[in-house]
Amino acid sequence: MSEMPTVPGAVIVISSHVVRGTVGNRAAVFALETLGHRVWALPTVILPWHPGHGRSTRVVMPDADFQSVINDLASAPWTGEVRAVLSGYLGSAAQAEGVGRLVTMLRNRNPDLFYACDPVIGDASGLYVPVEVAAAIRDRLLPLATLATPNRFELAWLAGATLETNAAILDAALGLGPSRVLVTSAIPMMSGGTGNLYLSGRHALLAEHRLIDNPPNGTGDLLSAVFLARLLQGLSDERALQMATASVFEIIARSRKRGADELTLEQDASSLATPMAMVQMRRLMHPSQLRPK
Repeated sequence: MSEMPTVPGAVIVISSHVVRGTVGNRAAVFALETLGHRVWALPTVILPWHPGHGRSTRVVMPDADFQSVINDLASAPWTGEVRAVLSGYLGSAAQAEGVGRLVTMLRNRNPDLFYACDPVIGDASGLYVPVEVAAAIRDRLLPLATLATPNRFELAWLAGATLETNAAILDAALGLGPSRVLVTSAIPMMSGGTGNLYLSGRHALLAEHRLIDNPPNGTGDLLSAVFLARLLQGLSDERALQMATASVFEIIARSRKRGADELTLEQDASSLATPMAMVQMRRLMHPSQLRPK
């Protein structure tokens, strides 16, 4: 089956902005533009660097200003260009309301608008956003999402469940709401590996690669953007997952080999466009096959 050609269009990316580094919008915008997509970028917070590098100034866009920008974007004369929205790290619960309003208004004009929600709320150490922000993402944004891209720990919080097996992850993903869910940090089936687990109405897929210790920050932001770009390009779910996983793994490996404390995206555009890394693809039992008819 031939892959569909890219349809021109813009992606609105709404996430954090760091001055130094490649997380949040810095990762997503670079990836989407490298893969041929026009991007409208809206920062939710501005930071000199990722908080993992140490304390720094944190500037959150004031809620009233954020809502005004959302209103401008929703009524802009170029809204017909927008094919997709990708949201990531949010600085307040009100920002979640604004993103939800934007998606709803854009969908009124284009029912096919693709909304990818990356619920950036925490990791293995717990939530790193206030509970009200996490709850707003869960209650306001996930019901609107075409695709959600949580890590396993975020999915566990959102589902209110302990996720120690891929079967449990798939079950939680099925109940999350969006028709497509991509879960990072899934349970590997190969020794020394890690995986991205994907569930849609038809597929339950696991893409595995070798685990690299202490990867730079921003890998989740990057994966969400690359996977979205590949889906918008018209690739099948399985091919999009394989290519996105290979790209991110290759970039992590190259960044670590250079001893970098950030993803070295500017040197690795080729890894986004034509990744060469090996990824083990597995088809898993879809949760619907395990349920009584």
